[in-house]
Amino acid sequence: MPDVEESVPPKDPGDSEGGSCKPETSGLPQEDKSGPEDPPPCLTETVNEVSKLSNEIGMNHDYMEEKVLPPSSLEGKVKETMHNAFWDHLKEQLSATPPDFSCALELLKEIKEILLSLLLPRQNRLRIEIEETLDMDLLKEKAEHGALKVPTLSKYVLNMMALLCAPVRDEAVQKLENITDPVWLLRGIFQVLGLMKMDMVNYTIQSLQPHLQEHSIQYERAKFQELLNKQPSLLNHTTKWLTQAAADLTMSPPTCPDTSDSSSVASPSPNEAAKNPEPLSPTMVLSQGFLNLLLWDPENEEFPETLLMDRTRLQELESQLHQLTIMASVLLVSSSFSGSVLFGSPQFVDKLKRITKSLLEDFQSRPEEAILSVSEQVSQEIHQSLKNMGLAALSSDNATSLMGQLQNIAKKENCVRSVIDQRIHLFLKCCLVLGVQRSLLDLPGGLTLIEAELAELGQKFINLTHHNQEVFGPYYTEILKTLISPSQALETKVESV
Repeated sequence: MPDVEESVPPKDPGDSEGGSCKPETSGLPQEDKSGPEDPPPCLTETVNEVSKLSNEIGMNHDYMEEKVLPPSSLEGKVKETMHNAFWDHLKEQLSATPPDFSCALELLKEIKEILLSLLLPRQNRLRIEIEETLDMDLLKEKAEHGALKVPTLSKYVLNMMALLCAPVRDEAVQKLENITDPVWLLRGIFQVLGLMKMDMVNYTIQSLQPHLQEHSIQYERAKFQELLNKQPSLLNHTTKWLTQAAADLTMSPPTCPDTSDSSSVASPSPNEAAKNPEPLSPTMVLSQGFLNLLLWDPENEEFPETLLMDRTRLQELESQLHQLTIMASVLLVSSSFSGSVLFGSPQFVDKLKRITKSLLEDFQSRPEEAILSVSEQVSQEIHQSLKNMGLAALSSDNATSLMGQLQNIAKKENCVRSVIDQRIHLFLKCCLVLGVQRSLLDLPGGLTLIEAELAELGQKFINLTHHNQEVFGPYYTEILKTLISPSQALETKVESV
C-alpha cells in the first residue's frame, strides 16, 4: 500500500451539504506526559504542564503519518507474525464447512465504524445507507443461517471507499478491486482505510492550522509564565545561552589556514574586529544563539529552558547537518579528481549521494570504518563511470590520493570538512535573516551539489526558530535589553525571523 504522501481533503460526494470534517478522536495520538531525560525538577514540571500536542500542531504541518517498521526489526517481525496469524485464522474460518463468520463479523463492524467516521456531518443519506447495509444485527442473523455474503459486502465497502477517499488514494482503491481472494481483499481494505483515516485527521488539522498555531503560542507562553511566576530563576539557563551568543558575535569565526580554499570564507582579523565591532541587535544575538544549539555539548545540562520541548528536534537537525557536512566534503573532494564531466550529470551526483548516505549510517560510532567504505565505493564508481564514458580512468596514483583524501574526512580537524561545516552554518545563519530561497541564490562553493538537502534543512530550522520566537519572544527581548547597551543596539525588540 502507498505511503501517506500529503494532507489532502477527502472527496466531497454529491449529497454532501457542507460542514466541517470530524475525524475520530481516537485517531489522535495521546499526549505524552513524560519529561526530558534527567532535567531539574522545575523543568520536569514545565514539560509535563505544557501540552506536547499543542507544540506539535504549532510546529508540524504533516502531523500524522504511517509508522513503517523496518522488516528486520524485532517489533516489525512480531507485528508481521501476529497479523499473518490473524488473517490465516480468518481464512480457516471462512473455508470451514459450514463457514464460521465470527471474525468476519468483527471486521465488518470495525469497517462500518471507520466508514462512518469518514463522513461529513451532513452526509445523512450515506450515513443511513451504511447503517442499513452494514446492520450488524441483520448480518449476524444471516451468518447464523450461513447466508452472509462476504465478497458482496466487500464490494460495497470498496465502492464506498472510492467515493470517500482522497484523490491520492484512488490508485490504491482501484488495485483492491482486482483482488479476488476474500481474505486478501479484507486485509487490503483495512490497510487503505487506515491511510484514509490519517488523511482525514491531517486534513482537519491542516484546515485548522492557523487557529491551532495561534492557540498553541498563547497556551505555551501562558503555561511558561505560570511557572515563571512561581520560580523567577526559571530563565537562568536561557540568559546564559544568550549571553554566550552575544559574546560569540564579538569574536571572528575560525579559519582553516591549511587550505587556500578557506580564503573564500572571509572574516576580519581579531584586531579589525576589536577596532570596528559590528553593532549588535537582538535578532543577531538570537540567531547566533540558535546556531550554537546545533553545536551543543550533550554533557552540558544547562540547556535553555525555553527550548526544552524542541531539544529532540534540534538534535535531529544537528545529525542531519553533520551528515550533509560529510556528504558535501566527499562530493567536493571527488569532483576535484573527476572533473566537470561526471559531476555535470545530476544522475551521477545523485548516485554518489545515495552511496555516501547509506554508508554513513554508522559514521557516529565507527567513523574510520564508515569513511573507508565510502572512499572505496566512491573511487570505484568514479573509475567505472569514466571508463563507461570512454574517458581516461583514474591512474593508480590518483586513485590512491582520492581514497586517502576521502578517508581524511573522518578527522574533525580535516580542512575540507571544516570549511564545509563553516559554510553550512553560514547558510543557516543567512536563512534566519533572509529566508531559504534568497539564501540559495548565492551558495558558496562546495554546497551547490547539496542544494536540495540544504533547502530542506534550512526550512526545518526556520520553522523551529520561528515558532520558538513567537512563543518566547517577549522573554528574549527583556533578557537582551540587559546584554545590549543602547549605543550598540540596532533595534530594541526581538523580531521573528
